Amino acid sequence: MSLRVLQWSTGNVGRASLRAVLAHPELELAGVFAHGREKNGIDVGSLLGRDEVGIRVTNDLESALSLDVDCVLHMPLPSQRYGDDPGRDLDDLCRMLSAGLNVVTTVGYVYPRAHGDEVVERLEAACAEGGVSVHGTGTNPGWLAELLPLVMTGLSERIDRISVLESTNFSFYPSRDVIFELMGLGSSPERFEASSQRYVDWLSGLFRESLCMLADGLALDLEEETRSVELVLADEACEIAAGRIEPGTIAAQRFRWAGKAGGRERIVLEAVYRATAAVAPEWAAPGCKLEIAGRPRLLLDLGEEWISNALVATAMHAVHAVPHVCRAEPGIRTFLDLPLIVGRHAFRGARDRTGQTRTEPTRS
Repeated sequence: MSLRVLQWSTGNVGRASLRAVLAHPELELAGVFAHGREKNGIDVGSLLGRDEVGIRVTNDLESALSLDVDCVLHMPLPSQRYGDDPGRDLDDLCRMLSAGLNVVTTVGYVYPRAHGDEVVERLEAACAEGGVSVHGTGTNPGWLAELLPLVMTGLSERIDRISVLESTNFSFYPSRDVIFELMGLGSSPERFEASSQRYVDWLSGLFRESLCMLADGLALDLEEETRSVELVLADEACEIAAGRIEPGTIAAQRFRWAGKAGGRERIVLEAVYRATAAVAPEWAAPGCKLEIAGRPRLLLDLGEEWISNALVATAMHAVHAVPHVCRAEPGIRTFLDLPLIVGRHAFRGARDRTGQTRTEPTRS
């Protein structure tokens, strides 16, 4: 029997999720919610550039949450960074959970314990009231900074230090909201200084979840946590998928978070975000690296082309989690609790265990 899914939001990640749900033999799309009026009433098929599917987008949240669904794929822009109410996402999560809806979210909450007892207690109480579960996921954080290192340490006799680096060229990323508003690329130094605290705190909160999950998963008691931020300005104008970066505005950011134990750094997470590959050549080259220093030493170098579409990857990590979350015991369910999340039914042009041969979903 298929699990009925409500898709929350129809942005870049949301549309990738919709395509995946429509193609997934274990899932059934029950409804779609999106804020605003411009998409209200549009058939999902039209939104995706394919034949109509008979399900229309609604901006009526009450109506959407009243549908008979097993799980909500919650994928709005994160309220802790975007909009006037930083607490909206947590309120919405608790509302859905209390109503008996399982939730997989990409706004954070990969490891809610990092945000303190109050957040954990609210989520757990809502899960208990509704008899359901909540799971936060993503790519980084949500895969690279915690799930991969945890798996790699299964080979470790001794761990001295874990280092995770993501260095990403965002020239391909099409969302103006994400690049210019959420991240602050293209901002003047003065504007970034005046408005960046919310962004830095939001991003640091996400990566603190990764730090805490790694520490708890590996039975490590962190004594101190540190963070640093560095910026580089554009020397000349450049056009990227999201728009134009002007000279003298922010074109690159480098963040570093570290957890100390035993008097030295034990977990180091670094993120380098560039508007183009040519900016800040002295920083780490585009790509991703994971190193477990110890015995044995483990090094995973994913290279510059480690991922061709982070939007699709983020959506798929959420979609593939839905069956596990729906089957889980009520409560907060992290990677430390759930079975391994894999790409079931993701092969194309080959018959799967349902007896069907799947084709590539139509893309908009």
